[in-house]
Amino acid sequence: MTEAAPPSSAGFRRLGERQIHQGYVVTLVEGEFAAPDGTHMWRDIVHHPGAVAVVAVDGDDVVLVRQYRAALDSSLLEIPAGKRDVDDEDPAVTAVRELEEEVGLTAGSIVPLARFYNSPGFSDEYCHLFLATDLRPVPLAREGIEEEWMTIERVRLDDVAEMIASGAIEDAKSVIGLLLTLRRLRR
Repeated sequence: MTEAAPPSSAGFRRLGERQIHQGYVVTLVEGEFAAPDGTHMWRDIVHHPGAVAVVAVDGDDVVLVRQYRAALDSSLLEIPAGKRDVDDEDPAVTAVRELEEEVGLTAGSIVPLARFYNSPGFSDEYCHLFLATDLRPVPLAREGIEEEWMTIERVRLDDVAEMIASGAIEDAKSVIGLLLTLRRLRR
């Protein structure tokens, strides 16, 4: 479920939901709602435990991963990220853990950049985005077959804006995180 509930919306009411599928990461439900005029509507909703994402800046470089994404049957260049799968773990702690697991770096400094819903039209996934600096190497501890095959790529910060504009980086959390980082670092 979501970390932070959005404000109520102009008389719409959630009446209930019926679970359709419980998966490895997500739960698919059919939600029933009442519109302000009393009309009933049903929507498919994906419940997700939430995620963290980390922009890891090392000098003039950002550390990215190229990871296979089954939904696209393709690999994407992304910032390190992962789901919030430890109950009540602080998002910053999750972010540091994911950075260590995926790219073998730990952060001396981790600061929040933003929080956002990834796809609110059908999912309640809520992402906490961080900037990590003062990086030091630690052993990799990858989990899952996709992570076993991911590659680590360093990209110059000066090249990031063009990579986003050209479509070389097209993952939403990465675009958001990288643009906020460039702004924060005044680049």
